[in-house]
Amino acid sequence: MRALFTILIIVCTHFTYGQSPAKSLTEYNVRDFGAKGDGKTLDTDAINKAITSAADAGGGTVVLPAGNYLSFSIRLKSNITLHLAAGATLIAANMDEHPGKYDDPEPNVWGDSLKYQDFGHSHFHNSLIWGENLENIAITGFGRIYGKGLQKWGNAKPGLGNKSIALKKCRNVTLRDFSVLHGGHFAILATGVDNLTINNLMIDTNRDAIDIDCCRNVRVSDCALNSPNDDALVLKASYALGCAAPTENVTITNCQVYGFDEGTFLDGTFQQTQKAAPDKGVVTGRIKLGTESNGDFRNITISNCVFKHCRGLALETVDGSVLENITVSNVVMEDVLNAPFFLRLGSRMRGPADAKIGSLKRVLIDSVVVTANNPQYGSMLMGIPGHDVEDVVFSNIYIKVKGGGTKEQAKTVVPEKENSYPDPQEFGQIPAYGFYIRHAKNVRMHNITLEFDEADYRPAFILEDVKGVELIDIKAETLPGVPVFELKNVTNFTIHRINKLKDKDIKAIKSLKL
Repeated sequence: MRALFTILIIVCTHFTYGQSPAKSLTEYNVRDFGAKGDGKTLDTDAINKAITSAADAGGGTVVLPAGNYLSFSIRLKSNITLHLAAGATLIAANMDEHPGKYDDPEPNVWGDSLKYQDFGHSHFHNSLIWGENLENIAITGFGRIYGKGLQKWGNAKPGLGNKSIALKKCRNVTLRDFSVLHGGHFAILATGVDNLTINNLMIDTNRDAIDIDCCRNVRVSDCALNSPNDDALVLKASYALGCAAPTENVTITNCQVYGFDEGTFLDGTFQQTQKAAPDKGVVTGRIKLGTESNGDFRNITISNCVFKHCRGLALETVDGSVLENITVSNVVMEDVLNAPFFLRLGSRMRGPADAKIGSLKRVLIDSVVVTANNPQYGSMLMGIPGHDVEDVVFSNIYIKVKGGGTKEQAKTVVPEKENSYPDPQEFGQIPAYGFYIRHAKNVRMHNITLEFDEADYRPAFILEDVKGVELIDIKAETLPGVPVFELKNVTNFTIHRINKLKDKDIKAIKSLKL
């Protein structure tokens, strides 16, 4: 009897943990629904049939095994995981080359809101993969999405696709492990998504890599993003949902952003032949909050990230949003091509006529190492007259710039441009090589080191219309006769342990109404 009992245990164990019947009920191989995976045959219908079959059964995993799957729009459904197996490439078809088209851009029920953001932000169905009003969805696997047939501009022609992945008003979303090449206008656009996890993605694309718009409870981690023509990882709070919805409770960690030539990140050659982005500025990359800023930004952390050969960090509110409670820590920026830090409160006001100018406050930036190679710029913290950037703290910052700023550049008057698009290039040459701070309140800096490689005739700091400044342990390199500080209309100015103060600095400080 003991021997028989042992045999029964072995048989039952094999049945339970071997090739489980439950697995076959929850996994749906697209080849079983007619997909060829040969890179020539359109597999759109087969993939969508597999998704529908899984959804009708209550949910499951739709698997694309190794192969090349040519497709137009794929429509996700609730409780579905789309799994791109290692060796699988989902290829966006071109309607000029294949019989078919992407789903038409759906009507935007908000009408006038279309003028508050571009076409790409206002429509979602004209994408390679899209989902709306869904829950419990995922795209996973070590396969690739190749947006070959996607356009990167806002052409409204029906049948064209311009996003690799577009998700609107979804809940409980996971995007993990896959890569994207040439992703179109947006490799990933998530708008109005609650509880979003993005992990371990590699994206090498021709415009934005990841746009997170009007989302909350978001976690982005371990991603490597290359986007020379537009932003790598950008948080927005647009009017795409017909209201000023916030982006809040967001963590970004262990990510890398680049501005190498498109395609050369994924192939490992890291080329730098492209010198400008479509906006005629330097190549982009970077992490940014804004530009679309109708809703608020709050409770956002950025940590343990690397910027390389791209623009610097940008925090922007210009359309009425409150941008507050932001922390940035443990960041390395190598070969930054414009302002290492760009904090901007403006009044573009691209939104309803009754919107009021927003605010930018409570920002902590700590433990950052920067090398910057464009002598046109310095870091910029700028409000507008009557609306200050407030409560900003920089600590443990090391910045080494290429230098080369001239005496003429040091005399530059930076235009206000209160209503303009917010980007460092809009303001021309910056007369401080370290920090240019204007229309600000309660700014504190501790343990800041500023150096240059080549002679630079600009002061390290220019402060104008600043109410409340505390500087502690500042080491700033300057040329003979060039002051560390240039101060204009500054009140409540406190310094401790500042090296190499010049007679001009002492005279300027004594003249202040402290």
